[in-house]
Amino acid sequence: MARTRPLSPHLQVYRPQLTSMMSIAHRASGIALTTGTILLAAWLVALALGAESYAMPAGLLAHPLGQFVLFGYSAALIYHGLNGIRHLAWDLGHGLTIPEVYRNGHIVLFLTMVLTAGLWAAVWM
Repeated sequence: MARTRPLSPHLQVYRPQLTSMMSIAHRASGIALTTGTILLAAWLVALALGAESYAMPAGLLAHPLGQFVLFGYSAALIYHGLNGIRHLAWDLGHGLTIPEVYRNGHIVLFLTMVLTAGLWAAVWM
């Protein structure tokens, strides 16, 4: 007896949705934060060891690529924190209808952009 339907759904069948993309981004931002926190700890160790040890990490962070990494780390931190608050609200039973899920998802994305831009504007002023 031949089966005419697939045994399991494939990613090509489904259109990406805001909820699934935000779930993936939440996991990715958690991984980025883990890596970034290890680098932050290395930076603090270099700072504690003195000016000679601190010179190399300070130079790397002053480079445009280092600034880009810091920008990504701060964006991941803000996104992960805001999305964590969103998940906490869900755990408490708030915002679970489909329209609310999409609305608070858009709010998290908007606030991530605004707060990250505000943080970097404050740093550079």
